[in-house]
Amino acid sequence: MARDPRSVDRYETPDYLSKYRSRRQAVPDDGGGDGGSDGTPLYLRRFRERTTTAGDAHPPSSGATSSGSAIDTSVSYDGQRFTPALAEASRGKEIAAPIERKASEKIVCEISIIRHGITQGYSTDAGLTPMGAWQAHRRGHELARRFDPGDQVRLVCADTNRARQTADQLFRGAKDGLSMWGIDADVTNPEPIPELRNFGVWTPDGLRDVTSAFRQYQATNETLERLAVGDRPRWLVEIDRFYRTQLGGADPIQEWLTVPMMYFEPPAMCVRRFWRGFHRLMDESRRADGSLTHRRILAATHSGPMRAFATWAHGYDPGEPLNTEEIRVKMREGGRSAFVSYRNRVTEVNVPPADEFPDWEA
Repeated sequence: MARDPRSVDRYETPDYLSKYRSRRQAVPDDGGGDGGSDGTPLYLRRFRERTTTAGDAHPPSSGATSSGSAIDTSVSYDGQRFTPALAEASRGKEIAAPIERKASEKIVCEISIIRHGITQGYSTDAGLTPMGAWQAHRRGHELARRFDPGDQVRLVCADTNRARQTADQLFRGAKDGLSMWGIDADVTNPEPIPELRNFGVWTPDGLRDVTSAFRQYQATNETLERLAVGDRPRWLVEIDRFYRTQLGGADPIQEWLTVPMMYFEPPAMCVRRFWRGFHRLMDESRRADGSLTHRRILAATHSGPMRAFATWAHGYDPGEPLNTEEIRVKMREGGRSAFVSYRNRVTEVNVPPADEFPDWEA
C-alpha cells in the first residue's frame, strides 16, 4: 500500500506552527504581517487581551460585581487616577520629593535629554542598528508612563541620522505606550534643531560636527601621506590626537572635558547651547498668561554634550551615558533654577539666562 506523501506521523502541531496559527486567528486577515488591520503591534494586542481578561481595561477601569454593577478598580494618588497595571509597571527607584514639598518646587517644564541608540558606526553619519532602534522604541514606551492626561509633549533632536532615527523610534514607542496605558496625551512629530548638535571641531571649512570633521580628517590625512609633502595643519594634529586617544583604549571625551583643546568647541559652550535651545522651545510654547503649551520636552542628542551637561550640573564627571540613557531636567517657575537628575543624583542648578552670553573676545 502506497503511503500518502502529504500525511505526517505526528498528530500534534509543532509549537512554532501552533503559535503562528493562534496569531493569525486572533488577527483579521488584512493581507499579511502579524499586525492587526489597524497596525496594532502584537505585544500591545496581547497586553489588551490580558487586561481585558483580568477586568482591568483602559481607564476609567471598571470591573463587574455579581449583581452586574460596575466597580471602579483604578487607583487614586496625589490627585491622579490610574490603573493598578500602570502603577505596577511604573514603579521605580527614582528619588522623589515628599508630596508636601511638590507645591513649593513649582515645576513648569520637564526636559528629558536622551542619547541616541546603538549606531552602525561613527566614521560616517550612519543610522541606528536594529538593536538601537529597539532601544529607542523601548525608551519612548517607558517615558509614556510619566505623561499625564492632556500633556503636550514636544519631540526634538540633533540633525544627524542616528539622532533623527532615535527621535522617530521615541515617537513610535511613546505612541504605543500612550495607547497601552490609555493616557490621552499628544506628542509632536520629531523636529531637528541646531542647538542639540554634537560638539564641533574647527576646520578650514568652518565649525563641523566631530563626526563630520573626522571624515574630513581622514581625507586630508590620506592626501598628505600620499603626497609626502608639507606640514600637517594644526587642526589636523589635534583631531588626530583626539582619535588616537580612543585607539589607545583611553577616553577621548574625558580628555575633551579636562584638557584645553584649541580647535574643539569647549564643553561650557555645549552646555550654553543646550540651554539656549531649551529657552527658545519654552518661549515658543508660552501662552499669554505665562503658562507653557508643551510642559514636556524630549530631546534626542549625543553623548559628548550630554556628559558635559551632567558634569556642569553635578560638579564631577559621572561617566559616559549609555545608549538611550537620560538626563532629566525639571525647570522651576521663573526659569532661574532647575533640578538636574542623572544616575540617581539630583542637583539644583542656576539656569543661565538665554540673553546672557559672555563675549570671550572682548
